[in-house]
Amino acid sequence: MTNAMITEQDSTYARAVLVALCCDGDDAHDVEVSFAELERLLETAGGTVVAKMIQNRPSPDPRTCIGAGKTEELKALCDANDVSLVVFDRELTPSQIRNLEASLGDDARVIDRSMLILDIFALHANSNEGKMQVELAQLKYTAPRLTGKGEALSRLGGGIGTRGPGETKLETDRRHLQRRIKTLEQQIDEMEENRAVQRKQRKRAGIFSVAIAGYTNAGKSTLLNALTGAGILAQDKLFATLDPTTRKYTLPHGTEILLTDTVGFIRNLPHHLIRAFHSTLQEVTYADLIVVLIDASDPEWRGQLTITDTLIAQLGAGEKPVLYVMNKCDIAPSADIPARYDAHDVICISAAQGTGLQELAEKLEEFADGQKKTLTFRFPYDQQGNVEKLHRDAVIISEEYQEDGVYVTAKCDARLCGQLASFCVDD
Repeated sequence: MTNAMITEQDSTYARAVLVALCCDGDDAHDVEVSFAELERLLETAGGTVVAKMIQNRPSPDPRTCIGAGKTEELKALCDANDVSLVVFDRELTPSQIRNLEASLGDDARVIDRSMLILDIFALHANSNEGKMQVELAQLKYTAPRLTGKGEALSRLGGGIGTRGPGETKLETDRRHLQRRIKTLEQQIDEMEENRAVQRKQRKRAGIFSVAIAGYTNAGKSTLLNALTGAGILAQDKLFATLDPTTRKYTLPHGTEILLTDTVGFIRNLPHHLIRAFHSTLQEVTYADLIVVLIDASDPEWRGQLTITDTLIAQLGAGEKPVLYVMNKCDIAPSADIPARYDAHDVICISAAQGTGLQELAEKLEEFADGQKKTLTFRFPYDQQGNVEKLHRDAVIISEEYQEDGVYVTAKCDARLCGQLASFCVDD
């Protein structure tokens, strides 16, 4: 059965038909939710949906994914609606793309969900590392799927599925393509080594680090801006943030921590994309605490949270301390907001309105304090500056003045412990 829906929208960007397949064993609700996300992905890329097609069949057709009869129906939809782009909500093989484009004619380009996500990544990558990661992923994924339509890119309007390296460039020389892939891999490896050095320096400094993770568009950038005034782009779009941003944040009692905004997760995120952006996603694995941000206003938040938890575990961070934070609580049904999730307390906030941020800061301080050590130091009387440092940066438990100096017992973080290690009298 095929469900085709024609909309009245028009746009100067790519006019697209979206295609989904529900096979035996698939959950129909999950297919519909994923299909709705595909529409939002296309809108984020600058396209317009003019038709949708959902087909039920036992399994994907090896030639065209949807079979010969449905391919003819798809061609009729494209011809009737001046369609320049067809997007499938599942990965297509190179031969399926070639067969579909041969059947649909010269005016319609065929891409899949992965290619659309990569296009959005290319649109939103700002750092050199982010741009190189996107280009490398596009080269590796798109090269086998080239179909000879590079000369027709101008007809796509918005150019969706062609941003980044560009198909014409990819077709020019396969040997050059392999050289470019090797060069990018080397450059990204060097950047990852530099990132690893920075992480080690932060660890040695003893600064407590927090990664803000969650489903795409949960409000991670808005939260980082609200807490730190970071000034990073926060939009109501999927994958508005690709490059991780780290900022210092001072907790209520004066402790400085690091907050990192990470790239969002999404359902059906292909493993090859996880591998391609592993160095960026690794920010989650190196954090002392993961704040999992949840869009409480989204009816599908439970499924999104399951996907987020699964991807965090796949990254090797499943054993990290986690703080669950429900965002957008000001526009969410109160009955749908739990007090606890998976044996964890849940904090409710609105990053956009600034509500609940004080409670969040206090909870972050609890986690940071949990990493502090209680030690006793002896300072000669000519080292009063260090006594003042403890009063400023630590929690003083006791202070005694004796003949050989000032004995101070304090609860302090690893950074301060390291700075004052030579004065510590504990074994």
